[in-house]
Amino acid sequence: MTDCFGIIPARYDSSRFPGKPLADICGKPMFWHVWNRAMKCPEMKKVVLATDSEAILQAAVELNVPAVMTDPAHTSGTDRVLEAARKTGIPGNSVVVNIQGDEPCLAPEMLTELVRPFAEKQARVTTLASVISYEEAQSRDRVKVALAKDGRALYFSRAPIPFSHTGNEDFLLHIGLYGFRMEALEMFASLERGELEQREKLEQLRLLENGIPIHVAVTKHSCHGVDRPEDLHTAIKILEREQ
Repeated sequence: MTDCFGIIPARYDSSRFPGKPLADICGKPMFWHVWNRAMKCPEMKKVVLATDSEAILQAAVELNVPAVMTDPAHTSGTDRVLEAARKTGIPGNSVVVNIQGDEPCLAPEMLTELVRPFAEKQARVTTLASVISYEEAQSRDRVKVALAKDGRALYFSRAPIPFSHTGNEDFLLHIGLYGFRMEALEMFASLERGELEQREKLEQLRLLENGIPIHVAVTKHSCHGVDRPEDLHTAIKILEREQ
């Protein structure tokens, strides 16, 4: 297996939850929980926090979490991950994992599932999906993915895809964790935003529009992301049960 490096984008400003990476969960900031759980994945050689905030950087230093400062002007987490990967000196043949900074209950096994396809040399980009019901798939905030038989993504959409005539079928929910070979991450950042990406507001479509395949691993694990302050209660309950 190629060396795998995790990078956690931790931006201070958030329209729905400013300062989210510093939110207290069981006595530690949220970013620490994400980092701690990612480090439990045996495939991760190193996990680094990528932030645009001096306050977050200082908190990381105090907790012995490796961190780098990145440009606050970045418009996406992927751009921040690339800058951090360059600053960290990640080798060009390595795998870079973009780990969402608002997943304090992340299951380390999900990262193992994410990087497993890189055992094959042709794998360049990977992500995850999980099964959801027809009712859950109706939300535009839940991004759905349709797969080819070999596990490659055919399309991502906010619409329920593929269309259901009966309303009885399950769907695949996209989980926003990504693995990139370093060369694929560099290429992604160099590409212009495509028509499909702008229409759906989904940056992963930039890869598909340019013929770069994305392998999707279907996981039985679920995510409990913190989008708003009211989501903290659920995360705290989950972590307290595990202690």
